[in-house]
Amino acid sequence: MPVRESYAHGTPSWCDVSSRDLEGSKAFYGAIFGWEMRTAPEPEAGGYTMAVLEGRSAAAVTPQPQEQIDMGIPPHWTMYFTVDDVDAMPAKIEAAGGSVMARPFDVMTAGRMMVATDPEGAVFCLWQAGENIGAEIVNQPGALTWSELYTADHEQAAAFYGDALGMATRMSESGTSAALAIFGVGDTELASVLPIMGPEGTPPHWLPYFGVEDCAATLARINELGGQVHMGPMDIDQGRIAVVADPEGAAFALIELAPGLGA
Repeated sequence: MPVRESYAHGTPSWCDVSSRDLEGSKAFYGAIFGWEMRTAPEPEAGGYTMAVLEGRSAAAVTPQPQEQIDMGIPPHWTMYFTVDDVDAMPAKIEAAGGSVMARPFDVMTAGRMMVATDPEGAVFCLWQAGENIGAEIVNQPGALTWSELYTADHEQAAAFYGDALGMATRMSESGTSAALAIFGVGDTELASVLPIMGPEGTPPHWLPYFGVEDCAATLARINELGGQVHMGPMDIDQGRIAVVADPEGAAFALIELAPGLGA
């Protein structure tokens, strides 16, 4: 269903993109996905901007912290996973072989979060909802629809995310998919695991997919607005996909869902 009011423990539930050009990113993503941008007025929010679709939060754009810029980290998308008790998660992350980058902290009244990496170094966040559950609209054009983990060791990833987040794993058997494994919570499939693709030295990472009405038309618009097309369009069982980047180089993916799929 496209409108969400809660998420089960272990579910990808939010994503945001860091930007060194907040106004430029707001304009780019607004034009691509039809998002209305609402920048939080509170000084402590630091310019965090909600991307709103049909009156509901879909994702966010945030200024990249100066410490990341100083470390040479490029602008990027970050995935968040809902958990029931974020304060219990550092011990679980470390016991499963991951690392804690930022221990749990409050995000005003929106919720409570932490930042971690899996054993291969892929960064992700954990979110315990307060007033904000995460994405309020999913699985339709302009909304988060799928996520992928690119890693060098899919078996280790399956063990880690199973132990740390309770994700179930099945090995992929689909014909046109390059996925090595599929993650799910209960009977719901939520993410796929693929070998690392990209230039030499590309680190393990999570990649969000957003729905689009017309993949080819969206790619043309991305090129027009200064973004890049890394891969695609390519047809798979689930529809037509492409991997792209915004003008600052932050990678994300598109999916034009096959008839009958999605919301």
